Amino acid sequence: MTAELARGQNHPLTQTRLEIRVSAGTPIVAAATLGDEQGTVHGTEWVAHPGTPTLAGLEVSRQAAADHRLAVDLDAMPDAVHRLHVLLALPVGHGGGPVRFGAVAAPFVAVTGLDGTEIASFTLTGLDAESAVVALELYRRQGAWKVRAVGQGYAGGLSELLADQGLLQSHQLANAILEAVGQGMARSVAAPPPRTADGDRSRQPAAPTYGPDQTGSPYGTQSPQGATGPRPGYPPNGGTPADPAPPAAQPTGGPINYTHPGRQNAAPPPPPPTAPPAQPGQPAQPVAGDATGWSMDERLYNQVWGMFEDLARTTAAYRSAVDFADSRMEKELEQVLSDPRSRIGGQADAARASARARHTQLVDQARQALDRDLAHLTAEAGVVEPALPPMFANWDNPVWHAYRVPMEIPMAVRLGDLHLPECAQLRVPMLVRLPLERGLWIDSGRAGSLDGSYTDSHDLRRLAMESAASHAARLLAIHPAGEFTVHVVDPAGSGAQALAPLVQTGVLAAPPAVGAAGVTEVLARLTQRVDLVQMALRGGAADALPPDLDTAQQLLVVNDFPHGFDDRAVTQLRYLADEGPDVGVHLMMVADREDAAGYGPLLDPLWRSLLRLTPVPDDHLADPWVGHAWTYEPPLVPPGSQVLQQVLTQVAAARRGWNR
Repeated sequence: MTAELARGQNHPLTQTRLEIRVSAGTPIVAAATLGDEQGTVHGTEWVAHPGTPTLAGLEVSRQAAADHRLAVDLDAMPDAVHRLHVLLALPVGHGGGPVRFGAVAAPFVAVTGLDGTEIASFTLTGLDAESAVVALELYRRQGAWKVRAVGQGYAGGLSELLADQGLLQSHQLANAILEAVGQGMARSVAAPPPRTADGDRSRQPAAPTYGPDQTGSPYGTQSPQGATGPRPGYPPNGGTPADPAPPAAQPTGGPINYTHPGRQNAAPPPPPPTAPPAQPGQPAQPVAGDATGWSMDERLYNQVWGMFEDLARTTAAYRSAVDFADSRMEKELEQVLSDPRSRIGGQADAARASARARHTQLVDQARQALDRDLAHLTAEAGVVEPALPPMFANWDNPVWHAYRVPMEIPMAVRLGDLHLPECAQLRVPMLVRLPLERGLWIDSGRAGSLDGSYTDSHDLRRLAMESAASHAARLLAIHPAGEFTVHVVDPAGSGAQALAPLVQTGVLAAPPAVGAAGVTEVLARLTQRVDLVQMALRGGAADALPPDLDTAQQLLVVNDFPHGFDDRAVTQLRYLADEGPDVGVHLMMVADREDAAGYGPLLDPLWRSLLRLTPVPDDHLADPWVGHAWTYEPPLVPPGSQVLQQVLTQVAAARRGWNR
C-alpha cells in the first residue's frame, strides 16, 4: 500500500533499488545531492544534475522535462553518504516558462520499486514564489534507509538551495546546471501550448519585403513581390482585424446590458467523428480527427501530438521494464556468485539458467505490451496521415495535387518526421506551432548520417539547402497570399540550384542577396524594421508605423554563414534571432557550426536559440516528456516530383493577384 506523505512525514524503505518519479505538468529540472550525516554537500562532485547525470548509485535526467525518473541504488552509495536530497527547479531564463512554482500545478513525486510499485508519494503543495525546492530526503539511520517528505522551497532558486546545503560553489554550479538545461532544451521539441479560449491565431507585425537587384547574381532578376500597405480591415501593425463597432446604447430606463462589448459568444465546436462499433473481442478502429479542438485542423494537430506522447510513454515503460529485468538478473547472478559453495557445478548452472529464463519472460511480457500499443498507434497513423491538410502533410501526400492557396492563417507546420528505434517504421509527424517561436538551423556540417550513406561535405551542404528551400516553400504555401514573405541571403551564390524553384516562380521578396553588400543591405533593413515595430508596440503607437510597412510574417534564409558576414552583420543576425520572432521576423540558417568556430563562445547563444534540424536522418531531437532521443527525418520532395513547382506556381499567381 502506498504511503501518501505530508510535509515532514517519513516512511521506511524496504527496497534498495528504487525509482523516484516526478510529474510536474511543465518542464522542470530534476537533480539530487549527496550529503553526510548533517546533510552537508562537500563539493560539486556530490551533486547529480543534467550536466553530470550519473554518480555512484544515482542517475538523474539529462534535460528539463515534465516527467522524470531518477534511478537510485542505495546499496551502491558510498559509506560517507547518509542523506540524498531530490531537488526540483524551474529552468528560469530558458524557454520563457514560469518563474515560480506558485504559477504551475503542484509537483508530484513518488518513490517506487523497479517493478513500478509505489512505496511512498508526496504532492508539493503550498509553493508560491519559490523557483527551487527540496522535494524528498532519503536518509540512513542505524543501517536502514527512510524517505522523508520535505517540500522546502527557495525563492532565490538553485543557488540559494545549494548554498543552504553547505556547497561553497553554489552560484557557479547553479549557473552550470542552467547552462546544461539550456543545451538540453535546445534539442527538445517544444510541447504544444494550451489552446486559448477564443482560439485567436492573429499575427504580429512583420517586415518590408523590397530588395535591390544584385549585379552579377547567379539568380538573374525577379520582380519584387512585396506588399504596398496593410490589408483592408487590418490595422497597420498587422494584428487582428479592426474591432467591431460598439453595440448601440441601451434606451434610458431600459434593462442594462452586462455583456462585454468586445466578447463574442462562439458556438461550441461540432462533435468529433466517432469510430464505428467494434466487432466483439476486437479493439475499436481509430478515426482521424477524434481529438478535441474547434476545427478539424486543430483536432488533427492534437491527435498527432497525442500519438507522439503515447509513443514516448509506451516506449519509456518498455525500456523501464527491460532495465528492471536486467537489474533483477544481475542481482540474482550476484547472489549465485557471492556464495562459494554454489559458484560452480550444476547448482550454479541451474541458478544462472533460472535467472536468464525469468529475464527473458519479463522482457517478452514488456515487448508484448509494447507491440500491442505500437499496433494501435500504427493503425491510427494509417488513418490520420491521409487525412492531414497541406500544412501537416508530407510532400508525397495526394492532398498537394488538389492544392489551393489557403484563405486562413495556419496554426502549425510540419517540419519532418520522428521515430524511435523500437519501431522505426512508425513515424510521427513533427508539427510545430506557428508563428515560429524559435528560428531554424539546418545543420550542413554533420560528417555522415545514421546509416553512413552521406559522407561527402558537398552532398550534405546541397541537401541542407534543398531542405531549407523545402521548408520555405511549405511556409509560403500554407499561408494566405500576402501573409508570408521570404528573403534569402546567399553570399557566394552556392545555393542557386536548390533555390531555383523559389526564384523561377517569383515567390521571393527579391532575388537572393549575394556578396557582403547584399548581406549588409538585407540585415540592415530587417533590423530597422524590428526596431520600428518594437518602438511602436512599446509606445502604444502602432498606428504611427509607416503606411507602406508589409504586415506579413517575414522569413530570412541565410546560406553559408558566416561567409560574407562581418562583425556588425553577425551582431545584427543575433539581434534578429533574439528579438525578431516577437515582431514577426524569423530566421532559418543553413550553416556548419565549425565554419563559425573562429567566433568562439560568442555565437553559442545563437546556436542554442535555434531549433537544429538536419538534411539527413539523425537522432538529435528529444521529446518534452521523457527525453527520448528521436530520429528526425527531413520532409524532402520525392525525386522527380513536380509538386513543389506546381504549388509554388499557384502561390506566385495568388501573390500577384493580391498585390494588384
